[in-house]
Amino acid sequence: MKIREGFVLKQVADAVIVVPAGEAALDFNGMITLNDTAAFLWRLLENGAEEDELLAAMLKEYDVDEDTARAGIRKFVAKLEDEGLLA
Repeated sequence: MKIREGFVLKQVADAVIVVPAGEAALDFNGMITLNDTAAFLWRLLENGAEEDELLAAMLKEYDVDEDTARAGIRKFVAKLEDEGLLA
């Protein structure tokens, strides 16, 4: 999985946001605010991480059990797919 080209992750004050750039701005109006965990996953997805890689990284970075992490990853990825943010 990989984040679609044209979306940029930015830190603005205490918030992490995703904004469209270039041609992506024609199809997507607005911005997305991410919490720390979502931003962590986003960065991995920018490099083409697959679900197993996301899970391994989550388990290493956060104090969370495997089932909870997997459910959160799937929910986040589904949201990105619904919004058309994955290539």
